[in-house]
Amino acid sequence: MDAVTGYAPDALLVSVVLAGTWLLWTVVRYVRADRGTRVSMRQAVRVRWGWVRLARMAGLTVTDKTPSLLAQITAQKDGAVPAPRVLTPKIKVKPDQFGVIVRARTLPQVGLEEYQKSARFLADAWKCTRVSVLPDGPGKVVIRGVRSDPLTTPTTHRPTGLPLTDLTHWELGVDEFAAQVSVSLANVPGVTVAGVPGAGKTSGVNKFVCDFAPSAAVQIATADGKVSRALEGDYADLVKRMFAFCGDDLDEANALFKRLVELRKRRSASIRDVLGVKNMWHVGPSPEWPLTVLIIDEAHTFFREYKGGDAETKRLAALTAENARLVEDLVKKGRSAGILVILISQKTTGDAIPTFIRDVCPIGLSFAQKTVEAAVAALGDDIRNWPDASPVTLQDPAYVGVAVMAMQGRPGYTRIRTPYVSDADAARVAEDTSHLTTDPDLCLDALLHSTGRTTAAPQAPRTK
Repeated sequence: MDAVTGYAPDALLVSVVLAGTWLLWTVVRYVRADRGTRVSMRQAVRVRWGWVRLARMAGLTVTDKTPSLLAQITAQKDGAVPAPRVLTPKIKVKPDQFGVIVRARTLPQVGLEEYQKSARFLADAWKCTRVSVLPDGPGKVVIRGVRSDPLTTPTTHRPTGLPLTDLTHWELGVDEFAAQVSVSLANVPGVTVAGVPGAGKTSGVNKFVCDFAPSAAVQIATADGKVSRALEGDYADLVKRMFAFCGDDLDEANALFKRLVELRKRRSASIRDVLGVKNMWHVGPSPEWPLTVLIIDEAHTFFREYKGGDAETKRLAALTAENARLVEDLVKKGRSAGILVILISQKTTGDAIPTFIRDVCPIGLSFAQKTVEAAVAALGDDIRNWPDASPVTLQDPAYVGVAVMAMQGRPGYTRIRTPYVSDADAARVAEDTSHLTTDPDLCLDALLHSTGRTTAAPQAPRTK
């Protein structure tokens, strides 16, 4: 006993040092945090301290009538029966700029469904705008409470200029619970992006280009239907990182589409011999076989129907019809060859993007829309059943940069705040990565030559 008593001062000193270090670290974190995170840190303390009482009031506890092991050992033979125990799920709370993330355990009769039913009570108690509950693995749930609305909080993205470690995912932004949202591009042949002018369509695609530009395993071509030259439009700062670019000239666009269809055919004919697989995504993009992205902005420019009897109108009508056929080939057959088409238009109705192209694209995003019909064209008829998530409700200036999409594994539709990328950052990334720009045809020629196979590259006119 004397020996134990002798260690007591040392143990007390160690405890005081550890407690002081933790308190100092907490104070430093609080001082260095932004204003929103400070509020969330105070909110997190209230959540922890009030959890036991709140859980009982919200019905998130369970009564265990079986005595604990200690109670069974110490119980007297003829004594009173130990009182039932009230079990409360254990939680871990993490604050951030928008609110708190609470990870909780489940209990018998207190599972995911019970947490979801109590979400509105938790939102009121924690003073949150909204609360979501999602599974977080076996026996776990994650509760997200946001105090301020991430959808109305503009965000910016500063590209690092470093190549992505995973080229199969596109980071879009944050959802209405401030959770990061990404979509898989693996085995995706096409993406449609819709929305009224100024809603954020091109800005969202600019982020895609800036994020993927530092990788030599991605090559990009663009057809911009709202300008005649690159310097006139939204891609002026990014054109250095594109191996081909054309404006609203239908002949130039037609030549670009033909060029990519020929690339698709050559890749399809040689993929087994060169890569040893029939689908590029089984091995992933590489500098020798890059993911080739075709961005078609204001897509309706290249697909519209011309009506008239004069020779020029008939020629233009034939061009747009052929453009639709060529892009259809890329979307329907280019997936396994590593070709991705991103189509951007104000409305993705059948007269803007032919349905035989639009309906094959598995990913569809829609920024603000004026009519339900435009929202249905962009997202499918099921959006009528989710009026709160409809892009028609995003016409307020506060929602510029907010898109709606259907996410795999989630019911209904998800609203996403896409970040803004400044023109200066876009120009910086394009300039720093311009040396990575190369023609995928030349990459294929070199790859075929190295394997002892030769296939002549198509001599399509250069459009950049």
